[in-house]
Amino acid sequence: MSHVLAIPDTVPGPRPRWAGLPEVLSMRRDYLGHMRRLHERYGDVVHQRLLGLDDFNFFHPDHVRELLIAGHDGMIRWERATQVFADAHGQSVLVAEGPAWQRQRKLLQPGFAPQRVQGFLPLMVDAAHRALNRLPDAAAGDTGTARGIGGVDRAGVVDIDFEQLMTLLTMDVILRTLFSTGDGEAVVAEASWAVHELGKVAMGEMYVPASAPLWAPWKRGKRRALRALDTLIGGHLAARRDCASRGEPSPDDLLAMLMSLRDADGAALDDTALRDECMTTFLAGHETSAAALTWWGWCMAAHPEAQQRAADEVDAVLGGRPPTAADLTRLPWLSLCIKETLRLYPPAPALFTRQLTGELEIAGLRLPRGAMLRLTPGVIQRDARWFDEPDAFRPERFDPASGHREIPRGAWMPFGAGPRVCLGSHFALMEITLIAAMVLQRHRLAPVPDAPPPSPVLNITLRPATSLRLRLLPR
Repeated sequence: MSHVLAIPDTVPGPRPRWAGLPEVLSMRRDYLGHMRRLHERYGDVVHQRLLGLDDFNFFHPDHVRELLIAGHDGMIRWERATQVFADAHGQSVLVAEGPAWQRQRKLLQPGFAPQRVQGFLPLMVDAAHRALNRLPDAAAGDTGTARGIGGVDRAGVVDIDFEQLMTLLTMDVILRTLFSTGDGEAVVAEASWAVHELGKVAMGEMYVPASAPLWAPWKRGKRRALRALDTLIGGHLAARRDCASRGEPSPDDLLAMLMSLRDADGAALDDTALRDECMTTFLAGHETSAAALTWWGWCMAAHPEAQQRAADEVDAVLGGRPPTAADLTRLPWLSLCIKETLRLYPPAPALFTRQLTGELEIAGLRLPRGAMLRLTPGVIQRDARWFDEPDAFRPERFDPASGHREIPRGAWMPFGAGPRVCLGSHFALMEITLIAAMVLQRHRLAPVPDAPPPSPVLNITLRPATSLRLRLLPR
């Protein structure tokens, strides 16, 4: 191993000024832009002094994998971040640490295994069918909650808020997957708004040492969002308990899976734990898929040749029928387009900041206990060392036969890596692929004339700064 260096003096980074406040403000204004500038100026390992904390940024795939896999047991997620998420998620698997996390992860893992997740595909297809069947009426403003989503002309050309369409659709999917029932357009719209609102609020709270109490006047949006989701989840839990007390069979959904879990002592999850895991399923399972599909729509609209190839593939494989689980591996070009979208616009472009619980040696450094470790896939996945023309949409780069040089492990990780890798990655990829295929069966996507390209902004997930509108033309 290379010579172990002292820190922080030997690690490049911005000169500390005013306790690092300028860096904190820069991160708050444009997190990904700040991280990109750090990497360009200082290299693969960058040190910042932020409000009394030693903060280390790692931008090399080898370092990232070493930290997330080999170094996993020597770190926890940054306490402030977990405090912010706990406001909504309680002590779910997303928030828990140590033995509590290990227990929850072990309990939940079977429910998100690929074969188990495939059982939810008919629910996803049904939700997508209903959303796309309503599209002309919704675009015309003829339905209550969809009013204002867009406009349709006599030729069937639709200018639509594509981001809102994908957000409502994926919320309907997660509701039906969790509870085996739809809750109506008004409930879907309110739940979708609540999830997005909590993400925006959480992003702002990351940059202050403590959150104001929930009763503070400016917390009205957060209060309303939490109340809406708690009411929704609580109502379904009560209804399911009531059915069980009458001896009625339970539907085969995620809630039934959660209620059937038993730990080593035979104990089931109580209502608080069930609520927390349902909340994480909403916020992690819905918001990320909605963001990915939004950016996929833009990539298809902006690259019509790639879109046409994907549409031809969908037509050849499906022939106009709904997709099945067996079809997902028979759509290789569509899958490559989705992988490239996730590279350019990862829904989670910044991972949870980690904090060391003991000393750690990495990249020729000995980092002290308490050091902060920051990992930013949104920067790594646009590094020209690993990706030719890194800002270009080139799905073929993921095809081994294309001639693109081998992409190192850790250079593409939209779902993270190591023991904390996203539990719902199989669920998300299946949902994104089948919805994308069903959109292409019906529509050709194009940019709205004279509209500027979307500008990404990070609010826990990566979304367009203003809602993405696309033109949908009938096929």
